[in-house]
Amino acid sequence: MEKVKLDLLISILPSLSSVNRSECLVQEKESLKAALQEALEQVQDQHQKDLEDLEHRLREAHENERRESEHRSREEERGANTLSATVGGSESGSRGAAAGAGAETQRSAAESDRAAPGLTAGAQHQPHTEAADAQPTLQDAEMVLNEKILELTQENKVLMDKLTEEENRRREMSQKDSHTKLMEVDKLTEKSLMLGETLKKVQQENEDLKARMDRHAALSRQLSTEQALLQESLHKESKMNKRLSMENEELMWKLHNGELSSPGAPAPAPAPPRLTSAACSRPAPPRSSPAPPSPPDNTGRPV
Repeated sequence: MEKVKLDLLISILPSLSSVNRSECLVQEKESLKAALQEALEQVQDQHQKDLEDLEHRLREAHENERRESEHRSREEERGANTLSATVGGSESGSRGAAAGAGAETQRSAAESDRAAPGLTAGAQHQPHTEAADAQPTLQDAEMVLNEKILELTQENKVLMDKLTEEENRRREMSQKDSHTKLMEVDKLTEKSLMLGETLKKVQQENEDLKARMDRHAALSRQLSTEQALLQESLHKESKMNKRLSMENEELMWKLHNGELSSPGAPAPAPAPPRLTSAACSRPAPPRSSPAPPSPPDNTGRPV
């Protein structure tokens, strides 16, 4: 099962890497889009600041020209008033001088009148000149902005093409991987069913073997018990045989001694008992000391 999981993980890795690449492209697209938006906002802000600065400078220039024009007008008017006062205070002057002064005054006034429109026109022309000078700067800034927008648009288009291509490739790979994975899943399912059947058979065989082992253990215990009983019975029988053999030997000895002794004769010394074939074939059991012969009765035989 660990190998199957490892194979599945290895088969999933290419799709995961393609998904990661797609996510990276999407993130790169979003970052470029954000950078484009930020650059556009910066250019727009700079353009607005340039326009406000130009408007401010034009207003200041127009205000300065207006002040200078008013100042010159006041100076000329003051000079004309001074000249008129001088001419009016000189009653002893000749009419020619008065006429000359009047002509001079009229000439000065005329010159002032002629100069005023020129000054006004100059004051009006200077803002237009500054505006005309500032116009190429705005056009250059607008051109740079348009070029930047065009460049970012092209980059965005290239990125979108790459993203679309990657998405199509990922979709194709996903379809192929899905088909391959379905086939692998079918194979794994079939293999799992076969393994399940094999496992059931092995479990059944294990249960049968366990039952046989239990029966064998019970039979072994029974045989051990019977063997112990047989050993005990054999030991008892051996002891009984030994005891019977000893009794038989004692009886044979008594019988032999009784037949050989004459009446009224003293009992002979006890002879060592002879072993029978059964006693010779078996190890000699521990014997008790023989009983002393009983005294003879009235018939002369030992009791």
